[in-house]
Amino acid sequence: MSIPRRASFWLTFCIISIFLLSACGGATSGTTPPSSTSSSSAAINVVAAENFYGDIVKQLSGNRVAVTSILSDPDIDPHEYTSNVPTALAVSKAQLVIENGDGYDTWMDKLLSASPNSSRIVLVGANIADHKLPDNAHIWYGINNMPAIAQAITAALKKLDAAHASTFDNNLATFKQSLVLLEQKIQEINTKYKGTPVALTETIYLYQANPEGLDVLTPLEFQKAIAEGNDPPANTVVETNNQVAKKDVKILIYNVQTVTPITTNLQNQAKNLNIPIVPVSETMPPGKTYQTWMMDQLNALQQALATATGH
Repeated sequence: MSIPRRASFWLTFCIISIFLLSACGGATSGTTPPSSTSSSSAAINVVAAENFYGDIVKQLSGNRVAVTSILSDPDIDPHEYTSNVPTALAVSKAQLVIENGDGYDTWMDKLLSASPNSSRIVLVGANIADHKLPDNAHIWYGINNMPAIAQAITAALKKLDAAHASTFDNNLATFKQSLVLLEQKIQEINTKYKGTPVALTETIYLYQANPEGLDVLTPLEFQKAIAEGNDPPANTVVETNNQVAKKDVKILIYNVQTVTPITTNLQNQAKNLNIPIVPVSETMPPGKTYQTWMMDQLNALQQALATATGH
């Protein structure tokens, strides 16, 4: 996932601007990104590269954090993100930064390097996740990765605010318990629809398709290419299109944030053939929590499978 030339220019501009803005007293109004959430004047300053991590921090901390979530628009391809001056300034002032890592948000590493701070805690989700898939950075789609990540966030919060350690521990227990419902839903889908052939437009949903027991027919090379913003090998495009055209797959699971002419064509084919389409997103939609976002998608998948299989 290389950074486009235009993105590199803006990133360099933002890095230089950190020092210019930091030299100005006050850096107050107009410098906080729209997705920033402040809870109290004594709150811990947190920057989350992606909004689902920001939501989890808020759940774990109660009212003890001021969170800025950078990637928060579900209508934008996260791989095309370009940084800006307010974001760079927020990162420079953060006490805790959470990024996904594994090549997904390399721009964050450059922003961190531009404002070194030995007391800042940086958590990298991909380095913490204990159920990673090979060459697949979408670790937050693995529900079984989230307890370890939440545990690491809680440990960081306790280090920054030891006085509220018991509150953080209690919130962690609540969060972990809430994930049980998602795991149960995945198992319910597995029990009823294991072996059902499906198509994916890219690799993001493998973290759930595998434990659900779904039979993903789409060539992995096709999925990886779309996820990385590349053109898939021609033979995999033909194979994927044929799987839909011949109705070898029962449903199409479609990443609404990684859209190309190839995936749009696949979606149109599925619509014309009345193959149910399940939209999924890389960032959390507005008004959701991590848990409600995932549960809504699981419910949509279950309904699509019921429609496609007749049971």
